[in-house]
Amino acid sequence: MKKLCGAEIVGIGRAIPKKKLTNHDLEKMVDTSDDWIVTRTGIRERYVISGDESVSDMGVEAARQALTQAGVNPQQVDLIVVGTFSADYRLPSCACLIQDKLGATRAGAFDINSACTGFINSFLTGAQFLKSGSSEYVLVVGADAASRMIDWTDRNVCVLFGDGASAVLLKRSENTEVGVQSHYVCTDGSGMCSLWIPAGGSSRPLTESLLQERAQYVKMAGKDVFKFAIQAISDSALNVLDQEGLTPRDINLMIPHQANIRIINAAARRLGLTEEQVVINIDKYGNTVSASVGLAMYDAFHEGRLKPGDRVLIVGFGAGLSWGATLVNWSLPCPN
Repeated sequence: MKKLCGAEIVGIGRAIPKKKLTNHDLEKMVDTSDDWIVTRTGIRERYVISGDESVSDMGVEAARQALTQAGVNPQQVDLIVVGTFSADYRLPSCACLIQDKLGATRAGAFDINSACTGFINSFLTGAQFLKSGSSEYVLVVGADAASRMIDWTDRNVCVLFGDGASAVLLKRSENTEVGVQSHYVCTDGSGMCSLWIPAGGSSRPLTESLLQERAQYVKMAGKDVFKFAIQAISDSALNVLDQEGLTPRDINLMIPHQANIRIINAAARRLGLTEEQVVINIDKYGNTVSASVGLAMYDAFHEGRLKPGDRVLIVGFGAGLSWGATLVNWSLPCPN
């Protein structure tokens, strides 16, 4: 049996589309207001793809930034794991497109579709390949274009989402005390209808009548998701902290999925975390689904809020219903 290794973050990147969509822009599209959106969600603006922009292109840009920061070329990457629910095509996977566009000729590649939990699940999957000693470099990408999967006449959903991509490069380390530590993942499939796309899969292939029903778009039971998310953050966070023998006071930063400012604040209060311990950037991007956690990590890093030696709690939750968390002992030096 191979000796267990560490899995540390050595590069981070992001990509956002060119087109910015503010709450005031949405006021002209649906019956809503800037005050209503900000009060209930914390979102002020988001970015959406247009023209020939694609999920894979955003993923490639974010991945290149992560590789460049680490001084690693694409041919050194052993595996690419992509979290997405809005890949360019049903076939092949978005990871295959990113692998080809990057020129990562040695890398295996696959997608993980768990929507907003996509980054944490992809991150933990990639880390296991390193911890087992089977890979040296794993590229984890979270990329989504939710704007192509939502009904822009549904004001309760369309105001929430934005598009983007984030990426981290994980490296195998002989030091198991750096990088990814304890983790926790959980799923409750009985809640599938709380957040789902009713049609377009093999169970309900698209027909003219389903298209007229707009069943190919994301549907969400907002109140159910709100209650679930608060519980999911606090439960998964406490599970990981308990594994590490830590309390919330021992955490330097919590980086949660950015779904709703009220969810994040309520979960932080449950955990007894201060404002300084929580990363929030939903006001700039909206809910970018699989890209969300990585975008929050990127911003925190470039704002100087992540320093070597910090204990970082990462939490994701979303469709499935699914949720999870991990603790990272941060080792990447601050940017100049």
